[in-house]
Amino acid sequence: MQKKIQQVKILLDALPYIKTFKKKTIVIKYGGSAQINGVLKDKFAQDIILLYLVGIRPVIVHGGGKKINSLLDKLEIQSEFIDGLRVTDEQVMEVVEMVLSGNINKEITTLLNHHGGKAIGITGKDANFIQAKPIDGGKYGLVGKITKIDKKVIKNLIKEGFIPVVAPIASGDDETHAGYNINADLCASKIAASIKAHKVIFLTDTKGILNKEGNLLPVLDRQTVDLLKENGTITGGMLPKVDACLEALKGGVGSAQIIDGRVEHSLLLELFTSEGIGTMIKDDK
Repeated sequence: MQKKIQQVKILLDALPYIKTFKKKTIVIKYGGSAQINGVLKDKFAQDIILLYLVGIRPVIVHGGGKKINSLLDKLEIQSEFIDGLRVTDEQVMEVVEMVLSGNINKEITTLLNHHGGKAIGITGKDANFIQAKPIDGGKYGLVGKITKIDKKVIKNLIKEGFIPVVAPIASGDDETHAGYNINADLCASKIAASIKAHKVIFLTDTKGILNKEGNLLPVLDRQTVDLLKENGTITGGMLPKVDACLEALKGGVGSAQIIDGRVEHSLLLELFTSEGIGTMIKDDK
């Protein structure tokens, strides 16, 4: 009996947060171990379906760098990196699109639908809803910077009760263009800003933003983030994620979180508990 009472207490503890987030749109960047580990994949799907069933509106944006690397190796297609970005020619772009929209995207939608959701997978080419141009004048080939998002596409899918699952590929200038490979973190932040999402959450393979002693910084504002970047506390692979968070806040998103996707049910722990997990970045106001 005590176990059953404890289960009910957990549900009641979550109730205020469910009320707060009901009918709110939350954009989730899905990547890292949560996207590769079989157990974590299933837990992630369960989390999304629970959010969906209690009236929260999730939008998922995913990456897929490791699978892209693997297929390029199998096909013996060479690709180089400059400044940490994969130089993407048309041959590499073909593989990128094959993996992101044909493999990973459908795997995610199938898993969500299996668990009782109504997920639909799209890329920026569908309905021409994400448009881009080459960054740095084409220095990285078909790596793109988003120039326009048609927010009506996502909003209409949500209105019809779908869970949009977005592969970060943008359309080009004409019907013959191969498209653009978009950084998934920045794609998530741009989509979140375009639809004025309540939150954007980035699942990563780290606890969040850490200080120089390795301790988690649970809440930060934009001014503090800028100071941490200047003094070298935020470096390396965390920089683009933090920049994506700041981009979302600048676009009007309520808050941005970086959480540990290696933790089972990390989304529920973040949204439905008072302590949360990871680092929340809020506006300076």
